[in-house]
Amino acid sequence: MKNFKMNNRGVYFFLLASLLVTIGCDLNETQTVTTFENLVWADEFDTPGAPDTSKWTYDIGDGTAQGIPGWGNNELQYYTDRMDNVKVENGNLVITALRESYAGANYTSGKVLTKGLFQTKYGRFEARIKLPWGQGLWPAFWLLGDDSNGSVVWPQIGEIDIMEYRGQEPTITHGTIHGPGYAAGNAVTKEYELQNDRFDTDFHVFGVEWGPDYINWYVDDVLYNQITPNDIPAGTEWVFNNNEFYMILNVAVGGTFVGLPPNANTVFPQKMYVDYVRVYQ
Repeated sequence: MKNFKMNNRGVYFFLLASLLVTIGCDLNETQTVTTFENLVWADEFDTPGAPDTSKWTYDIGDGTAQGIPGWGNNELQYYTDRMDNVKVENGNLVITALRESYAGANYTSGKVLTKGLFQTKYGRFEARIKLPWGQGLWPAFWLLGDDSNGSVVWPQIGEIDIMEYRGQEPTITHGTIHGPGYAAGNAVTKEYELQNDRFDTDFHVFGVEWGPDYINWYVDDVLYNQITPNDIPAGTEWVFNNNEFYMILNVAVGGTFVGLPPNANTVFPQKMYVDYVRVYQ
């Protein structure tokens, strides 16, 4: 798939198919590229202290409270709402992973979400983030389908991973969807690798543009992937037109995706810095 540069503001609708005569692309390379200009939700993290409770809530625990030890991913941390793990300072949301004995776990960290406070369907979701570094760290910025009524559960609710990152691979990020028949190890995914740079040395903008029957992923102003219903396994359901999704920011320690626990070279504390989160429609 080709890379396209995108302006971060403005509204335009563009079908690559309209350029086929000029550039001679195969029809299989057709992409829908849309940007959204109407800012409908944002947190600039300008007020020091705990995150704004009108915008963020917390997941707390090690996942066993839901009957899913390690949040279903063999994670090693205990998520708290302490300012040791989650706070706003110097214009950033800071999520800190610590190596400490706490409630039966050997690590603590933070996980904040907009569930029940802000949920929406379609739009441009972006965050400017500086990531941690080290084996066994798993920071993420992602969307999860509304599961509030309990009758529809994961992966039927759908999951859009805007950014997932393995701390031992500081130049690579991943964009992924999970749905029924294409979840966990069978998810539909693509990685993006920085050239001559790392995600832990500076801030980068991670985002998706999600509309009916397509999701675009980008890092900074580079569109690096599009997934449509044609890209999921035959006979499975595209669940991303069905309901509203909420946002999640977290730093896990260990877990299935990252593949390795921290080692002697993983220095703690580890911090993920979030400059802003914005949603456009």
